[in-house]
Amino acid sequence: MEKKKDKVLILGGGFAGVEAAIFLRKKGYSVTLVSDRDYFYIYPTSIWIPTGESEFEDICVPLRDLQAAHGFDLVIDEITEIRSKEHKAIGKKGEYEGEYLVIAIGSGKMKHQGSEHFLSICGKPEESLAIKERLDALIAKGSGKIAMGFGGNPKDPSNVRGGPAFEVLFNVHNQLKKLGIRDNFELTFFAPMESPGARMGEQALKMMDVFFRKLDIKKHFGKKITRFEADGIVFEDESKLSSDFTMFIPAGNGHPVFQNSDLPLNEAGLVKINDYCEVMHDFDETPERYNVFAIGDSAAIDGPDWRAKQGHIAEVMARNVAFNIDAMAKGSEERKGYMEHLNILCVMDSGDGAAFVYRDHKGGRMIPMPVIGHWLKKGWGWYCRNSKLGKIPRIPGM
Repeated sequence: MEKKKDKVLILGGGFAGVEAAIFLRKKGYSVTLVSDRDYFYIYPTSIWIPTGESEFEDICVPLRDLQAAHGFDLVIDEITEIRSKEHKAIGKKGEYEGEYLVIAIGSGKMKHQGSEHFLSICGKPEESLAIKERLDALIAKGSGKIAMGFGGNPKDPSNVRGGPAFEVLFNVHNQLKKLGIRDNFELTFFAPMESPGARMGEQALKMMDVFFRKLDIKKHFGKKITRFEADGIVFEDESKLSSDFTMFIPAGNGHPVFQNSDLPLNEAGLVKINDYCEVMHDFDETPERYNVFAIGDSAAIDGPDWRAKQGHIAEVMARNVAFNIDAMAKGSEERKGYMEHLNILCVMDSGDGAAFVYRDHKGGRMIPMPVIGHWLKKGWGWYCRNSKLGKIPRIPGM
């Protein structure tokens, strides 16, 4: 008789958590997934909600549908405490545990003075609808100043989301152009670093400059942000960028619940892991292992200076964890690590086309894809939804 497989508790219903649940179920494990939302949100395609090209429901996959497709147990609850050494999580509705614990609840956000004066495409999903409302109001007015940008975290530069800020701004430009009112709007991209997007590589950085000039988008780089106000952004030298609407993506830091846990954290508050995504409570020659893993935005990842957290890296980590848990349960020493898979990969959409961006240890490149690039990204969104639901086969490595 085959030995009954251990139970795995997964915290988080995003890219990392859902992928871990799918692949652990494939290996026959009993899986309980706890999420504070009842849907999986496809953040990379949420960029089209503000311009009305996609509806909110288009970006959401009900977790109940994923549960039915893959057979994991689902609990909708907000986690308030993690006791990793006990493989236990405390939620507002109950307590949950398993022989293995996988932490995939994402990250927190850097705090900024005046944060009530901006919205973020990478914040709570509902913010995408609020962004649309603000943009629609300006369009109805017929003119205005729009500023969009992102911030950094000096304590952990990997947890930065810059691409969606570029994409939303480019899509807004395209929308205004279609409406014939682009000349009535001042669009500005801002960031506190000297060269936002530098992690994509030198060629990509130069091409971004070409995009900005071609689309008549102003730049405001290299000054630290002091605060946000209702009518703009104030910088360290007290200069001000005027804005009728501001969209800003704060850099990530540790999830607030980590402060109420026994997890080892780095300076930014993210969970320390090794290459196999194991949470390491003592980084000495004989580290203690508690069968606890952290993946996706929850984890502090190592690697080159240009490393960045993206959905496909979160999914690699999730698949590796499924493999590693199975190997551990079988008494095998074989393991799979995430570091060899680190790269930057995205199709940066502009509404009327896109650019393919890739960066690895050999360098970076950006390849313009007029028209077809936009539809390729649309196709990926369809693939993401339907492959996760098991309606179409998975492409190997995706």
